[in-house]
Amino acid sequence: MELVYFQTFREVAVRLSFTRAAEELGYAQSSVTTQIQKLEKAYGVQLFERYGRRLRLTSAGEELLKIAVQMLELYQQSKEMLTRQGGGTLSIGTIDSLASYYLPPLIQQLRQKFPDLSIRLQPERETIIVNKVREGEIDLGLLLESKPPDPTLQWTKIKEEPLVLIANPDHPLSILDNIDLDHLSGAEWIMPEDSCNYRIMLEKVLRAKGITYRIGLELGNPEAIKRCVMAGSGISLLPRMAAAEEIRRGELIALPFTHPEIRLDLQMVIHPKKWISHSLQELIELLKSSSV
Repeated sequence: MELVYFQTFREVAVRLSFTRAAEELGYAQSSVTTQIQKLEKAYGVQLFERYGRRLRLTSAGEELLKIAVQMLELYQQSKEMLTRQGGGTLSIGTIDSLASYYLPPLIQQLRQKFPDLSIRLQPERETIIVNKVREGEIDLGLLLESKPPDPTLQWTKIKEEPLVLIANPDHPLSILDNIDLDHLSGAEWIMPEDSCNYRIMLEKVLRAKGITYRIGLELGNPEAIKRCVMAGSGISLLPRMAAAEEIRRGELIALPFTHPEIRLDLQMVIHPKKWISHSLQELIELLKSSSV
């Protein structure tokens, strides 16, 4: 059985699409289908199933994915150890704000040093990223967390990432020199999705202090949140990196608000048994140096 079948299987499993996997690999879709069928015939199991238009792994597919990831990593490890080159694939799981505002310059530096390296950036929810690190599906996770949720994994604090309360420059709260929780009573909020950890943190503090609030909009994208804050009367809480450019241009303001229970750290997480390739080691060093 050729190793390329497992590479194709991994691409389909990651993207949950034969079409997108074929585009990524540069194959005809029929070739991808044939390779998956050969794997299924070799193992005597069905690896994927469809529910309506959605494709998902079967339980057998989930088990094979774990093994295939390890096999491909061992292959890449042997290849890199013998050639001392930095090719292959590096998978990074992270959240939207870090993918958009923090990682691009670091990835560019990494690409300059390892031009043959394929970098797969996978924006996901925090819980999914941690699970993928635990299962070996991605090489490294980058999260904004106040406390590492899984102590069995290896966590490294890169730096504190300030959270800023943003508003339109004409918002009534903009005239205050200092804002405490009472000033936020009755405020209209433009919130990220309910699984967002800094939203959870904010709402926990507001409820604990009996502060009433109203959610005017709930959006899953930092760019959409900023646009709505600029256009309306709502306020929002975002990582500073996500709003820094708009604050600099005067399109948004950072309201003078801080709270000791509303803070996050930029955390790097890897599996403690993860083999560290040259390219992964370079990325780790870049992340650590970015905190200086």
